Formats: sequence, structure tokens, C-alpha cells
Amino acid sequence: NMTTAQVGAMTTSQVAALTTNQTANMTTAQVVALTTAQVIKLSTADIAAMTTSQIAGMETRDLAALTTTQTANLTTNQVSSLTTSQMAALTYLQIAALTTSQAASLTTAQVVALTTAQVIKLSTADIAAMGTGQIASLSTADILVFNTSQVKALTTSQVSSLTTTQVNALTTAQVDALTSSQVQALTTTQIQYLHL
Repeated sequence: NMTTAQVGAMTTSQVAALTTNQTANMTTAQVVALTTAQVIKLSTADIAAMTTSQIAGMETRDLAALTTTQTANLTTNQVSSLTTSQMAALTYLQIAALTTSQAASLTTAQVVALTTAQVIKLSTADIAAMGTGQIASLSTADILVFNTSQVKALTTSQVSSLTTTQVNALTTAQVDALTSSQVQALTTTQIQYLHL
């Protein structure tokens, strides 16, 4: 086995030549030893072959350097293994590249870790794919940055799961964007917090 120093000394061409089997068999320490320049040379297959421990062990700067293609090819298990620090470090382009399956696999802790700049970049399909617990865990600041398309993407179950604090934070434009089905999904308690 190569030492971490040896892994860090590999050229980007050498890293690009690694097989998925070699990448999958790296220790977490070896993955951590990879430089940002090396990480971006890993193929999407190499990234997908990594274990959840390897992904969770990646340094935030290395994870933030992944291309949108590499990000979109992370498995749902890999995505759900990301630490909250790693989630917060993802670029808005990486957030925009998340697939609906990846968005649905986010833990509530990961959703809480999202910045408003990241939330803005969630696609309407990603929002619709999220569970009620994920939506309910968004901060009021996150809810405030939802554009009208994102508001309309909320499922009726998601709407009825909004906390009263979230409902109270909705802007006039966001309330106006609610569909009739979404309005009907509001609970009587939620209605009391709605700015009409």
C-alpha cells in the first residue's frame, strides 16, 4: 500500500489513470491525502466507486472542487454520508447539479446546513423530491429565498408540513404563488400565521 505522502505526490495524470478498483480500495487517509488538483482528475466512475467513509473523509475544499458531473454522479448513499461541513462547502453549481434522488437522500441535518445561496439553486424537481421532514427543517431565511417556481414545486404534503414559523415568513409574492391545491393543504393553524 502506498503511504499518504506517496499518494499526495502522485501526478494528476497518474491519478487520472487509477482504476475504479484502486480508488475503491484506497484508505480514508489516502483519500484525505489527495490534493484538490488530484481529486478533480478522478473519473465519475472513480468517485462513484468510493465508499461512504471515503467520501465523508474528503476535505471540504476537495469536495467543493468536484465538477458538476462528478457531483451529479455521487450515489445517494455517498450524498447522505456527507458531513454538514461538507454540505455547506458545496458550491451553488454543485447544488444545482444534484439529482432528484440525491436531493431526496439529504438528511435533515444536511438540509439545515445548506446556506441560503445554496437553497436558491435547488431545482423545482429537487424541492418536490424532498421529504416533509427536509422541508420542515429549512430555516425561515431559506424559505424567504424560495422563488415563486420553488414555492409552486412544493407538494401538498410538504406545504402541510411547513412550520408556523416558516408559514409566517412567507412573503406576499410567495403566498400569491401558492396553487389552489397548496392553499387547501394548509392546516387551520398554518392559516392563522399566513400573511394574507
